[in-house]
Amino acid sequence: MPAIGATVLGYPRIGPHRELKKALEGYWAGAVSRHDLEHTAATLRRQSVRRMAELGLDTVPSNTFSLYDHVLDAAVLVGAVPQRFTSFEDELDRYFAMARGAASRRTRNEGGDERDQPDGDVGDVAPLEMTKWFDTNYHYLVPEIGPATPFQLNAAKLVAEYREALAEGVVTRPVTIGPASLLLLAKPDDEAPAGFRPFDRLDELTSIYAELLETLADAGVPWIQLDEPSFVADRDAAEITALQRVYQRLATLERRPAIFVASYFGDLGDALPALAMTPVEAIGVDLVAGSGAGRVAATPNLAGKTVVAGVVDGRNVWRADLESALGSLATLLGLAGDVAVSTSCSLLHVPYDLDAEPDIDSRLRSWLAFADQKVTEVVTLARGLHEGYDAVAGRIQEGTSARDDRATASSVVDPAVRQRIADLPPEASQRSPYAHRIAVQADNLDLPPLPTTTIGSFPQTGDVRSVRAAYRNGQIDADEYSSRMRTEIERIIRLQERLGLDVLVHGEPERNDMVQYFAELLNGFITTRNGWVQSYGSRCVRPPIVYGDVSRPAPMTVEWASYAQGLTDRPVKGMLTGPVTMLAWSFVRDDQPLADTARQVALAIRDETRDLEAEGIRIIQVDEPAIRELLPLRASEQPEYLRWAVDAFRLATSGVADTTQIHTHMCYSEFGEVMSAIDGLEADVTSIEAARSKMEILPELAASGFARGIGPGVYDIHSPRVPSNDEIATLLLRASQAVPATRLWVNPDCGLKTRSYAEVEPALAAMVTAVRQVREAL
Repeated sequence: MPAIGATVLGYPRIGPHRELKKALEGYWAGAVSRHDLEHTAATLRRQSVRRMAELGLDTVPSNTFSLYDHVLDAAVLVGAVPQRFTSFEDELDRYFAMARGAASRRTRNEGGDERDQPDGDVGDVAPLEMTKWFDTNYHYLVPEIGPATPFQLNAAKLVAEYREALAEGVVTRPVTIGPASLLLLAKPDDEAPAGFRPFDRLDELTSIYAELLETLADAGVPWIQLDEPSFVADRDAAEITALQRVYQRLATLERRPAIFVASYFGDLGDALPALAMTPVEAIGVDLVAGSGAGRVAATPNLAGKTVVAGVVDGRNVWRADLESALGSLATLLGLAGDVAVSTSCSLLHVPYDLDAEPDIDSRLRSWLAFADQKVTEVVTLARGLHEGYDAVAGRIQEGTSARDDRATASSVVDPAVRQRIADLPPEASQRSPYAHRIAVQADNLDLPPLPTTTIGSFPQTGDVRSVRAAYRNGQIDADEYSSRMRTEIERIIRLQERLGLDVLVHGEPERNDMVQYFAELLNGFITTRNGWVQSYGSRCVRPPIVYGDVSRPAPMTVEWASYAQGLTDRPVKGMLTGPVTMLAWSFVRDDQPLADTARQVALAIRDETRDLEAEGIRIIQVDEPAIRELLPLRASEQPEYLRWAVDAFRLATSGVADTTQIHTHMCYSEFGEVMSAIDGLEADVTSIEAARSKMEILPELAASGFARGIGPGVYDIHSPRVPSNDEIATLLLRASQAVPATRLWVNPDCGLKTRSYAEVEPALAAMVTAVRQVREAL
């Protein structure tokens, strides 16, 4: 059994130039064959394996690549395929149907051409629900598992990718989600009785994992990495005992690879000593988000095991404090059988390579590390641990100098911003009572029952993107750019009027991303050229980097919103991104409390809301889709976070008059844990994702006492499916049973940016038709 040594828990997979995104979207559009898609995927896998090995890792992970989502891959691995997808005989069609839904019974042959399904009418098939991956901005697909869900091992992908890397001369460590976490991440299927939990089937699923380990042993695999991140959150004694039972059983198999149980995003707590009592060979701990090496060192039963210490931050882009990290590693020496060095989590959450960013100021660049630089940091630390400080002293001193330079840079601190924060009066975050506001707004807006709207963005066509690119590259001037954008905005306004929507949006054609757009206009942020990170499937984002104090030098959205409002008598919403989401979807500075940075961003947004109001915008939507995302995984840490997160939103939105209606939007989150915070935001209207979950959030919302406007999404924009008006009407009637119709708004689940007009127009038309039906019915 080889030592783990220097390793990482995972690596980016979308491609340095988003090669996988382009291949996927081409395949879905019928422009790329299956052969070409598979060739692109295989090329990216081989490149990644070779790159990690070239950078000096002792062991390299495999099976961290995915065509869509690694949780979906794990569900397929164990055969947890809901019944509605079993009509798809082709495995790839079934996989993408689970991810994206299926709009028809068409499928593809090996050449990529469409053909009829041979087994008859598959019909419209809804995809798996999507939600956030712990407290990150990555979205995973939620497995559906019931008492009768058949489990069956399908290890072909794991074995094939191991052998593919072996052909490159690299012996890898296959990675997949462990059985306990897979079930804790799943939801009961529609046939499950009340009270059933997927976790109830842990012993059965463990048998499948036992079969997996034996299969991998037969293939010559030396190590298997089983990820159990669910145990960095609060777990009861029964769940921890069950985890221990699983690994006691797996680790006593006669024929198996060595087992590495990995964790990330926090502290394992009581799960760590439970795992240490089992015969597994290695346990991974996150020493960046967790409580540190001291607690790990105090855990009994580690003497015969490898502790894989996650000391390099896998989620942020700042250079590691190598000297401090080396000290943490030294603390563990002698207390564990061996100490391996790793990232705190998969590098899925950071861009590939800082060398691809020539535009970033050289001084600021010296403070940063992307995936490849983090691999180098891991290798440096492993060398220092085993060869001594002197072997890496030069690299450590270089890093220390960069960190010292960052701490003293004048560009990081803005005294005017800090003084403004200090001078804020207590009432800055307060508005008048909701009952008063809503009455004033009803007179001011004069909207019909069940008012219809969208979340903000409309499809970004190739023409829109090319105009933005031409302006960015200096091929057209500001006047031409403004004229082209205004033409697009007018087209979107006229479309919404024709469809019959009640509250309109300008469509956001000028925006590349709901966070990056603002980051480019705010002081204290920088953006990247190639810093792409996967959000879900083929969806990629370029998170900005918050390096210093934040302020707004000039209005950011007023020109576009006021122009749109001048085109129509219907209200047009101003569209802004909230302070928590700005931080959640950026790489944030780690040299001051997150709450302090949030208040700085909130003040910038507050200035924008007041300028929008002054230009006649009567509804302003400040989106906070990430407020649940940043919620700490341990309950003991959540109240303080929710306190400052709510305060930041209220600071951003409390500078307007009672006549101005404040909306917010949240998507793809488990809202139950933040219900009081949603209420505490005091937004006049809150829109939420609800279509994939069939409105299941609304009874909980009503039971919590939430008594403001609510816009549950009535169709899922992350799927190409166009819903029928009857489907939407059914969801609306279900919603009206939980929330009075007088407080219901009607909207899609999320923005329409990633969809095509061929999908958007009929879907919105169906939504408006459904609302008319429901208005009559109610």
